[in-house]
Amino acid sequence: MLLYVTVSVDQLLRNHGLQVTAQRIAVLTAVSAQPHATADDVLASVSASIGSISRQAVYDTLATLSDKELLRRIQPAGSPARYENRTGDNHHHLICRSCRVMFDIDCAVGDTPCLTADDDHGFDIEEAEVIYWGRCPECRAAAANSSTSTASPTSTGTTTSRSAHHE
Repeated sequence: MLLYVTVSVDQLLRNHGLQVTAQRIAVLTAVSAQPHATADDVLASVSASIGSISRQAVYDTLATLSDKELLRRIQPAGSPARYENRTGDNHHHLICRSCRVMFDIDCAVGDTPCLTADDDHGFDIEEAEVIYWGRCPECRAAAANSSTSTASPTSTGTTTSRSAHHE
């Protein structure tokens, strides 16, 4: 039987030894609403929610919430840091090389081979950060369409081409 317990954001902050502030509530709410958000994404959401907030206050709050393990900070190569509220499990990420869309990928069911290193050098391994890279279906389709599209003359004699892409 699964049991879901709802804890208020206020209580969650208190349970982690943090003072409850409007900024912390707004940042947690923003990341919860948009997993894998960048600090700029969070800044825009929090500004819309509570009004004026400095970029530094958002960075400081993200760092505090990450240190307390209420948020997880992910920094894929060539990308700004991203934040999510899915913590405490050993999940991985799948990222499109073209559009940078990111998905959570659960670790293998049962055994967790990513936590079993060939030589652990005496470490007690608790977590593995695995990022799968590839191209999403929309980007593959757009690339296929752009490579097979034919340019068509316009009424002015110039050529145009079309490509589609998702956000």
